[in-house]
Amino acid sequence: MGQERGPRGRFGRRQRDVAGMVVTITGGARGIGAATTTTLVEAGATVAVADLDLSALPPRLRDHPRVHTWRVDVTAAAAYTRFLDAVEDALGPVDVVINNAGIMPLGRIDDEPDEVTAKQLAINLHAVIHGSREAVRRMRPRGRGHIVNVASEAGRIGFEGAATYCATKHGVVGFSDAVRAELHRTGVDISVVMPSVVRTELATGLGESRAIRPVTPEDVAAAVLATIRRPRFDVYVPRDLVVANTLGALLPRKLSDGLLRASGAHRVLGAADHTARKEYESRAVGTAGDAGH
Repeated sequence: MGQERGPRGRFGRRQRDVAGMVVTITGGARGIGAATTTTLVEAGATVAVADLDLSALPPRLRDHPRVHTWRVDVTAAAAYTRFLDAVEDALGPVDVVINNAGIMPLGRIDDEPDEVTAKQLAINLHAVIHGSREAVRRMRPRGRGHIVNVASEAGRIGFEGAATYCATKHGVVGFSDAVRAELHRTGVDISVVMPSVVRTELATGLGESRAIRPVTPEDVAAAVLATIRRPRFDVYVPRDLVVANTLGALLPRKLSDGLLRASGAHRVLGAADHTARKEYESRAVGTAGDAGH
């Protein structure tokens, strides 16, 4: 794990040095994954990228001496485990495991085929659980390490048109919170990253709302780097989402629902242009577990 040095934070903990860390990331070839890989290697980390479609990895990363790639289907638990074993054999103990792979097919729940439901559960939730479990098995005995699970604002709020997606992201948040309790005083940290709408292929054709401020993959990558340097559990992107979520939790359900509807936020996913999303959803649902956010 990188040494803790530099200025102290509010609670006296020194910032961790990312240089020299070994980091794994699933769905690392595009979107948030590629941006996070770029940000981490620029900070001095060595990054092991897991993806099925490695051709999507930008050339600047493909040729980088501290970027290593493995073709991995994260829905196959044994394959994910072999990936982590191979990384540790080649690069040494993994300091940070980032579970980023995810897909977001949209539509009414009564129109959603069983196989699309199963695919989202397999990539968005089951792979996160397995990756986190494997990370804990490696990190707890060493007394150090960090797990970063990429969820979504949809892990805190239910959006129409994305029932299963919201279920998987709520699952990631709840699972990560429970693991956080299990890791208390072990030296192993866990964080859950909850972005707003991110300007990636996954967000193609979405509706708009004045209440939702889109962010870039680079914004999310910067937040991931910041929480690796100084770990915290809840990582909202943008950070002002913490205010909205806190207020939403305090307000009566009827009032919070009314505010969401008045702002149009509840329809951002439900009003998606399915023609514009056809190419993305065909790729995301039609392949094995390789899609990154």
